[in-house]
Amino acid sequence: MRARYRDYACRLWPQRSPKAHVSAGVGSRRTAVLPPWYSPSMATNKLSRATYQRLEAELEDLKTRGRIQIAAHIEAARLLGRVSQSWEYPDAKEAQARLEARIGQLESILQNAEIVGTVVSGKVVAGVTVSLRYLGDDDVERYLVGSIEERDAGTPVVSPESPLGRALMGKKAGTTVTYEAPSGQLQVEIVSVGD
Repeated sequence: MRARYRDYACRLWPQRSPKAHVSAGVGSRRTAVLPPWYSPSMATNKLSRATYQRLEAELEDLKTRGRIQIAAHIEAARLLGRVSQSWEYPDAKEAQARLEARIGQLESILQNAEIVGTVVSGKVVAGVTVSLRYLGDDDVERYLVGSIEERDAGTPVVSPESPLGRALMGKKAGTTVTYEAPSGQLQVEIVSVGD
């Protein structure tokens, strides 16, 4: 399996040769193969204080009430009869896997979180809402610049690490920025910051 992954990784990222992968023998060290789009800044999650507190509360709730409820569902499914013939048991185990995955995701987000405050400088920073107008379009669209966990009802989120997010960071209202999209270069005007 390792050889198959190594060959696959070398096809995806030709700059990586098979020699870049060191086997895991005695006295040797494994080297991690990171995709070319990975950057160390991806490790930090910039969150507002309110979002950080909301995620902490959700994590605590899932670890206590959520795990107790799932354990009760699994126990009830076991009591229904033979586990191999019951559809409730696999469903309960799948719900447990989803719960544990969300707990792991929240722990990772909170462990690598950086709490940012809204800056009144008028510049685009993580955690602010911006209004944008694409060149050649009259419609003004509102976006929240930040983590997907910052999502607000009805406001789409732009990650600061995305091409649009990187182009917007540090700019003020009235500025036109260009960024690379899959369909080519796009220009967008920042109408307002922090509405």
